[in-house]
Amino acid sequence: MEWWQEVVVAAAAFAAGLINSIAGGGTLLSFPALIWLGRDPVFANATSTVALWPASLAGAFGFRRELEGGGRWLLIFGVPSLAGGVLGAFLLLRTPSETFARLVPFLILFATLLVAVQEPISQRLARAEGEQPSRAWWVGAIVFQFLVGVYGGYFGAGIGILMLAALGLLGFADIHRMNGLKNLLAICINGVAALYFILSGAVIWADVLVMTFAAIAGGYSGARLAYRLGRRFVRYAVIVIGLVMGVSLFFS
Repeated sequence: MEWWQEVVVAAAAFAAGLINSIAGGGTLLSFPALIWLGRDPVFANATSTVALWPASLAGAFGFRRELEGGGRWLLIFGVPSLAGGVLGAFLLLRTPSETFARLVPFLILFATLLVAVQEPISQRLARAEGEQPSRAWWVGAIVFQFLVGVYGGYFGAGIGILMLAALGLLGFADIHRMNGLKNLLAICINGVAALYFILSGAVIWADVLVMTFAAIAGGYSGARLAYRLGRRFVRYAVIVIGLVMGVSLFFS
């Protein structure tokens, strides 16, 4: 890579790690950046997943105080997350690059829509704090998490928003605790997908090396900033960026 490409990749990865830690949707920055630099769409998606995975670890570490006693939730949602992530990664590597390239603008706009509607949907459907969800709610939440895992393994952008919405429906009210659990589940989904991509040889390692360290710095910084900044500004910024990138890719 030329030096300016390394700067673009590092900046996009730092911003993606920061945004993923606070609200989710960071792939809307890292993935299109690789596409614009001429990377194969399938390889770019796999590379972005591998590079951003350590940032989820950094984000979870940043919320470590809120994760105390969260082992039960990780057990409940971890298995469907792992299974869905493997299936999504499997489907991605069996999608022709030309087909995936045509899907990319729609996937980006769909992820942007998730960012836009997450808060009103959560407010409309959220359970009252302290109200115990029924067995049907639990089954639905587990199935939903599996589908989130499939989507996350296949593309990834927006899984944080989907998981925050699901946790809200189960009665979670502390946004920092929700973000910590979301990061742990993202570690499961992206971790198994990243391993599958690595074993399949679908990763551009030169990009990974630049992006990983930048994404870790962004992920930890995002967790610290979340205590001082509201999610509203970040969400609006992601919506605007996603719309611009999605529309521009229709004409690229």
